[in-house]
Amino acid sequence: MNQVAATNRTFDEITPGESARIVRTLTPNDLVVFAHASGNLNPLHLEGRQGEGDSERAVAPSMWVAALLSAVLGTRLPGPGTLYKSQSIEFLGHAHVGDTLTATVSAREKRPPNIVVFDGMVTNQRGEVLATAVCEVLAPTARATLENVALPELVFRQHAKFDRLIAACSGLPPLPTAVAHPCDAPSLEGVAEAARAGLIVPVLVGPEAKIRTAAAASGIDISGFELVDAPHSHAAAARAVALVHEDRARAVMKGALHSDELLAEIVKREGGLRAKRRISHVFVLDAPGLPHLLLVTDAAINIAPDLMTKADIVQNAIDLARAIGIARPKVAVMSAVETVNPAIPSSLDAAILSKMAERGQITGGLVDGPLAMDNAIDIDAARTKGIVSAVAGRAEVLVVPNLEAGNMLAKNLTFVAHADSAGLVVGAAVPVMLTSRADDARARLASAALAVLFNHWKATGQSAVPPLDDAPSA
Repeated sequence: MNQVAATNRTFDEITPGESARIVRTLTPNDLVVFAHASGNLNPLHLEGRQGEGDSERAVAPSMWVAALLSAVLGTRLPGPGTLYKSQSIEFLGHAHVGDTLTATVSAREKRPPNIVVFDGMVTNQRGEVLATAVCEVLAPTARATLENVALPELVFRQHAKFDRLIAACSGLPPLPTAVAHPCDAPSLEGVAEAARAGLIVPVLVGPEAKIRTAAAASGIDISGFELVDAPHSHAAAARAVALVHEDRARAVMKGALHSDELLAEIVKREGGLRAKRRISHVFVLDAPGLPHLLLVTDAAINIAPDLMTKADIVQNAIDLARAIGIARPKVAVMSAVETVNPAIPSSLDAAILSKMAERGQITGGLVDGPLAMDNAIDIDAARTKGIVSAVAGRAEVLVVPNLEAGNMLAKNLTFVAHADSAGLVVGAAVPVMLTSRADDARARLASAALAVLFNHWKATGQSAVPPLDDAPSA
């Protein structure tokens, strides 16, 4: 945050009765910052952690309220250069998230050489007194000015968007899922967590002895899971696909094997899971700084897609976006530029895909392109370049020119921008959870939620995710 410039009042200038104040509205993020800075993790002071069934808003720590008086003294009166000597405070009430607080200090007396005693008070928007105080400070004796101060920016990773998707699955039946070759701790942890969350009913497919050894070494209980023995990873991939045809599974999850091994079985013309469209992968990212989920496609399957493959990629992404509660997804078809340039093939494809959507060959979303990364997701960048579009600056789906660009973009967002990441293969007969070996259990859990939600949308045409206005408070 930027602090407004202010000039102090020196000891000689202050007169008894002189006062100053600040007004501040308490937000959930204020409480998170205070918890980190102070180490006070009392659940009463954090939103959504008051206890099961408790609908009360979080209560501000009393010392957060007291800090408002310090802020007045340090920035308003006396202002820059002030040091605390002592403070006596009595708390008469509590501040809750959403309250607007006014902290006021009034000079009571002066003592040489530079001590000033202030009466302090904090009230809420209803005029209720929450705290009274006597503050003794060492006032500055020389002029000092508080210039505009740019503090390091804080970025919050609250996982709320993925939590909302997982919560939306609570009323849906778990998805019978064939897990191909889950022979290491990360894949088994993801399976176990998804099963505990009621998202999947796993069928573990692979070398039985190896799976049991990995589970025992990691302390993971798989006693309640069905095991289907397969001698090696290739056989496990084939058997997992076969379980779908046998109606014993309605989804497939990748375990500890290469993606190519599993995909080779899925895309087979005979015995695979091909459907009407080309299959594609969609990363779903919860990126700090964006108010909505961001979908990136295709970054894992189609290496250099032609125009008609891109049309399928766009339609697959729109379908998944609708399944997770985005009623009319805004799709940016990406290029290096936002103007059509015959020397850049991706810009031509983007323009054609936009026209195909306009003519009804791609349905369910708003499609525009070519758009560059900046003007696809940043409204100011779009305005600066004079782009008039319902998508530019507001894109929820980014369609990349090729796999290399998509993979680098998704991993940059994950490992540099610290976005939470999940993913799903769509366009096949059933959803496929193609998680990376580097994914943690949470990413695998979110991917399982995507599969459940997409399966429900395909069956009913309705999203199980409530509109944001109807969603419970995080």
